[in-house]
Amino acid sequence: MLVYQTDALTIRELEHSDKNLLISWLNDPLVLTYYAGRDCPHDEDLIDEHFYKEEDSVVRCLIEYENRPIGYIQFYEIEEEERLEYGYSNTNEKIYGTDQFIGETAYWNKGIGKLLVRSMLDYLLNVHKVDRVVMDPQQWNIRAISCYERCGFTKVKELPAHEMHEGELRDCWLVEYSRITKRSNMRVGKIY
Repeated sequence: MLVYQTDALTIRELEHSDKNLLISWLNDPLVLTYYAGRDCPHDEDLIDEHFYKEEDSVVRCLIEYENRPIGYIQFYEIEEEERLEYGYSNTNEKIYGTDQFIGETAYWNKGIGKLLVRSMLDYLLNVHKVDRVVMDPQQWNIRAISCYERCGFTKVKELPAHEMHEGELRDCWLVEYSRITKRSNMRVGKIY
């Protein structure tokens, strides 16, 4: 199912026929450096476990740029455990999280990540009517954090020893985009 589309970017729900793309991307050491860790290549079983579960509420999508599959994005409502950890337990706001990667490294450093993040913000703010969108990038990933900040996200909380990556617990930042503070009316594509 089509989720969102601009002239160049398409976000659609993940299909089983996309499995080989995920296997390819998540066996590329360069992609793994930033996503799962080089010590965590994904075989078919791990892809099934991480990307094709139907019992959770995560919406998993494939990213296409100019009709070519280039990456993955998922979005989900933040559950109570994360709300507590992130400091959102005393609010009734609708808060969503996203995770994403561009698996085709030839498409890195071309502004596509920024287009992707802005497009997902547009979709979540205008279709799902969320109040906040959050992510928790590892602190060493300056390139991702810079992209998120250029899209209007701000660092709101340090998350020490938050995520296991390549054999060690890494510090992360909680970054958020708040509808309340931004009052955004961004519209960059068609919402389906």
